[in-house]
Amino acid sequence: MSPAALLRGLKPDWLRDPTVWRTEVLAGLVVALALIPEAISFSIIAGVDPAVGLFASFTMAVTVAIVGGRRAMISAATGAVALVIAPLNREHGLGYLVAAVILAGVFQVVLGALGVAKLMRFIPRSVMVGFVNSLAILIFMAQVPEMRNVPWAVYPLIAAGLALMVFFPRITTVVPAPLVSILVLTVITVAAGIAVPTVGDKGALPSSLPVPGLPDVPFTTDTLTTIAPYAFAMALVGLMESLMTAKLVDDITDTHSNKTRESVGQGIANIVTGFFGGMGGCAMIGQTMINVKVSGARTRLSTFLAGAFLMVLCIVFGPVVSDIPMAALVAVMVMVSFATFDWHSVAPKTLRRMPAGEITVMVVTVAVVVATHNLAIGVVVGSLTAMVVFARRVAHLAEVTAVVDPDRTTVVYRVTGELFFASSNDLVGQFDYAGDPDKVVVDLSAAHIWDASSVAALDAIETKYAQRGKSVEITGLNEPSAHLHDRLSGELTAGH
Repeated sequence: MSPAALLRGLKPDWLRDPTVWRTEVLAGLVVALALIPEAISFSIIAGVDPAVGLFASFTMAVTVAIVGGRRAMISAATGAVALVIAPLNREHGLGYLVAAVILAGVFQVVLGALGVAKLMRFIPRSVMVGFVNSLAILIFMAQVPEMRNVPWAVYPLIAAGLALMVFFPRITTVVPAPLVSILVLTVITVAAGIAVPTVGDKGALPSSLPVPGLPDVPFTTDTLTTIAPYAFAMALVGLMESLMTAKLVDDITDTHSNKTRESVGQGIANIVTGFFGGMGGCAMIGQTMINVKVSGARTRLSTFLAGAFLMVLCIVFGPVVSDIPMAALVAVMVMVSFATFDWHSVAPKTLRRMPAGEITVMVVTVAVVVATHNLAIGVVVGSLTAMVVFARRVAHLAEVTAVVDPDRTTVVYRVTGELFFASSNDLVGQFDYAGDPDKVVVDLSAAHIWDASSVAALDAIETKYAQRGKSVEITGLNEPSAHLHDRLSGELTAGH
């Protein structure tokens, strides 16, 4: 390969293909417009000035675009993070909040380096489906307040925005339909002088770039103990939402992302955000769906430009952006919620074929997320529910069958299935201790021992036979089971 060809191969897609460049730039612009009211709203939840949320969205997006592990994913100020740190701001002030953001970033870097991303493999598909569906519901629910107690003109504007996003792609896909919808509705409301809620009504936009600095707190042990619980909670919530969003984007784009790099990248982004006085954040699922699913972005450029355009729009075009009707952004987010929801998962044909346990896990995940407005809690509860469902299902697969020799001197019990705490508890009661002959063989060649509960159950069986003067021989153990049995047998009861 020639040096020129090699150089071309090292160029990112958006430098090699003008079509990709256009898609990424326009996607970044759409996301930036959608980020402004969201960041302001989350600032209100956290109890801070709107500029704090907007600065966080800017620094998070720009930093993650460089150091993150999932291309085209948007990170910014989020509601989940705002809810976690709001009490700290109310009780101790902005300085402590900023210090907690920096410490949360440090926690995320450490957790990422320790391999916390590997825990994603324990999240089953039913939880992922519940996560996606509850996300869609939350996105829609977040728009409902914008449709209450508003001038009647808001409703036809939302309808017009939805119609534009449905039908405009049939004309051309060169320009993202959400951007067209926002521009058209803004022109209509401004030109016709229609009085409806606008972005400017959400709060004042910043007029200058953020300046780096240290948080205004005493650097003492008391400060550390005050912020540490909030910082750790923020780190966990942020990583959970970011990793789940990264997995979702992986599935949508049919590409792989580096979850460990993403975990560390989220931490670095929060550290940078804290030093610039921002409220911190994580992956923003709604805006990521706008970027990836609606606008078709696939590279880091769109993420970087989303943050860069955000500041340009606020500082340079603040008066123009302030005139954007909230109805236009509500229409975009409603469309995102419908596009995000996995309609196939709730189709009657799918539900009839799906095991009851899988449906239960999905419903529990959705219910908890909608009730708590916290995706991380929903995922944890859903995963625990899935584990219980799995344990109950596997526990019933352990069976015991007995074969007595013709001479009635030996009985062979053949155990099949997985032996762990849920299945081994019933194992002890499946032997005829009084009626069996003097020699008992327990054949485990078709079973596997997984935990100490199973070893304790086998010890109990041997003890019950020994009390009646009968001998027990355990055979057929595979290597891992034999190792666990040899190590724990006789050591799990009092007196040893």
